[in-house]
Amino acid sequence: MSAPVAPAAFPSLRIARDALTPLGPFAEAQAAFLRPDARAVQELDDLLRDRNVGVVAHFYMDPELQGVLSACKWPHIHISDSLVMADRAVDMAKAGVQAICVAGVDFMAENVRAVLDHAGFAAIAVYRLAAGEIGCSLAASAEAPAYAAFLRQAAQTPNSLHVIYINTSLRVKAHAHRLVPTITCTSSNVVRTILQATSQVADLHLWFGPDTYMGENLRHLFTAYAQLPDDRIRALHPAHDQASIRGLLQRFHPFQQGNCIVHQLFGPAVAQAVRERHSDALITAHLEVPGELFALASQAAVEGRGVVGSTSDILGCIVDHVRAALRQPGPTRIPVVLGTEAGLMTSIVLGVQAVLRASGRDDVTVEILFPVAAEAATADADSPLGVIPGASNGEGCSTAGGCATCPYMRMNHLDGLLDALQLVGTPSAALEALRPRMDPHRVAGQTVAQLGSVPILHMRDFQRSGRLSDVLVTEVTGRTPLRMSLEDLASWPMLRA
Repeated sequence: MSAPVAPAAFPSLRIARDALTPLGPFAEAQAAFLRPDARAVQELDDLLRDRNVGVVAHFYMDPELQGVLSACKWPHIHISDSLVMADRAVDMAKAGVQAICVAGVDFMAENVRAVLDHAGFAAIAVYRLAAGEIGCSLAASAEAPAYAAFLRQAAQTPNSLHVIYINTSLRVKAHAHRLVPTITCTSSNVVRTILQATSQVADLHLWFGPDTYMGENLRHLFTAYAQLPDDRIRALHPAHDQASIRGLLQRFHPFQQGNCIVHQLFGPAVAQAVRERHSDALITAHLEVPGELFALASQAAVEGRGVVGSTSDILGCIVDHVRAALRQPGPTRIPVVLGTEAGLMTSIVLGVQAVLRASGRDDVTVEILFPVAAEAATADADSPLGVIPGASNGEGCSTAGGCATCPYMRMNHLDGLLDALQLVGTPSAALEALRPRMDPHRVAGQTVAQLGSVPILHMRDFQRSGRLSDVLVTEVTGRTPLRMSLEDLASWPMLRA
């Protein structure tokens, strides 16, 4: 089998204070949606105000929808990562909206529904933007029999804590917590979660999933930590040193069969092209990318010219470098390799241009390099440029550089939002089909939403206090390893007959 061939050139988008210069069809399609049609913006603004509906959307959302949302004046619109979406939905409910539309995949909508219920806003309606299932390859990995077997092993091991990525369903979180004490994490706080947990519980076995790339990247990161002098390690966490990090690695168990179909695109060929052609660039990488790009971005981060982390970390790093450039005289171009889903582009452009306009400078530019095939766009007669981002079959990506866009997120689009808003406030079967698909089953006497929210609440406690709660520590240290019965196994949703 021949090795993948690196793309000849990455498409890019140059961002100046008052201008955008796209290079390549993929970048042209991204840029087109950053100048939304004024009539579409007005129509959406009017509908949102008339129906009194808030919108929470993910960074990876369809760029056309993001562009229109970003131009609206209605105050109850928010674009962020999945965890913050639910928090902002609560803020909108407090401000008096009568419903929330969620532009994301299904687990994001159910999370918004559960958090609103927990906050006392059960009367606020929540709607998705498509009647059919809006899936997620990573979330689906945690519903497979292999993940049930992974948790069965954890449940039979003393002193075990399951750290599950937030981007999973409440159903999985509920069934997982029934089997083994579970806390959720984000890509921003997973390292702190692991370091703190292993400092509070001696000889802790830590089971991480479902993202395999993130798990292996964490192993790589902790292996690098173990080589640092003790004083450097204690600066990362005061309770750790070389010996404790080595012990952590011996009891760290990442799941081996889960990934995001978008982030897996950033493989060896992409990393090779970045290394050979963009050695001067700021290299960003989401924690979910494969090891080759992760290693490049990790080294770049050590050298002060990159970041590995969440979507928010990537956005913050780019803006910070723009601010640093503005403190220096003379023209500056900042090339940036975007090692995550291309939907983040809208927020990057808005953030960068806001900083540049506030500075009054026009001699600092940012060039976002998309590590995808330059031709990764689809002909579309309705588009003003004749193309839209993404290959024609919705995925169509390869290690040689692909579309770097999530086909599931693209199931949310402007027409879907407009159609949903037209139905809000009317008795309609079509509107009912847009409600989050909450699992009706009960687990250990609780609803899936109730028990599935517990690992999230454990994370909230950690975010507030910097420590695992006494309740969670007691659950880990005081439990007897489970002897799994057929009833236990049958409770796992993907193993039901």
